[in-house]
Amino acid sequence: MSIAVFSQEDTQKKVVNKGKFFAYWGWNWSIYSGSDIHFKGNNYDFTLRDVQAQDTPSKFSFSKYFGITNLTKPQTNARIGYFFKENYTISIGVDHMKYVVNNDQFVNIDGEISLGNNTYNGVYTGQEVQLTEDFLRLEHTDGLNYINVQLYRFDDISRWFGLYSESFQINLTEGFGAGILYPKTDTTLLGQERHDDYHISGFGLSAGAGLNITFLKHFFIQADLKAGYINMPNVKISTNTSDSASQDFFFLQNNILIGGKFRL
Repeated sequence: MSIAVFSQEDTQKKVVNKGKFFAYWGWNWSIYSGSDIHFKGNNYDFTLRDVQAQDTPSKFSFSKYFGITNLTKPQTNARIGYFFKENYTISIGVDHMKYVVNNDQFVNIDGEISLGNNTYNGVYTGQEVQLTEDFLRLEHTDGLNYINVQLYRFDDISRWFGLYSESFQINLTEGFGAGILYPKTDTTLLGQERHDDYHISGFGLSAGAGLNITFLKHFFIQADLKAGYINMPNVKISTNTSDSASQDFFFLQNNILIGGKFRL
């Protein structure tokens, strides 16, 4: 029995992660909770209640998802990190999500609009309004960029499946992250001039878990599920510094990632 146990342990090569770097690239699909959006400017101050939005993943094609000139057109994730302990990583990356307010939905509105001869001028106390193109078009589509630092744990569970190989591992990874939101917001509000620009707009918090399959010691594929909270108190919606929007919401993100581990 002693010889048998020793033989099995001897065949289980220990994979050493501490001191390695890793990097990955991948794609995400996201869903969002409803959001109260507050718009404020010189001639308006109102809130739209429980606004619904969706992501806009690109239809798959090899050139769109893998072509060098189209890398940021899909919803993508990119990250680089370091194993500072055997089972712990620190990393920085960007989750390039996309967020589009659903056209023509009906929402409740509170506040006041007094913008020249605008059709929507008035005082509102919970009335229903339809978000047609002449009222609002709002998208964080290039994108809803969540630039964040993550602290994740990494555990080899290969032995659960009777696998004892240095060249193939199954790993669980889980942890949390925090960062800033740097969206490019495409907005047309109340018939005013369209605005589309990058701006640091707020912060985000997230937590997630994934299944990582590493092969040939250095390469991996990974499936992640990430949930988080986004708060943007300063969304840029025009060239006028007095105009802004604010909103907060939750998100759930599914990710498919490909990457590698290496030592310098």
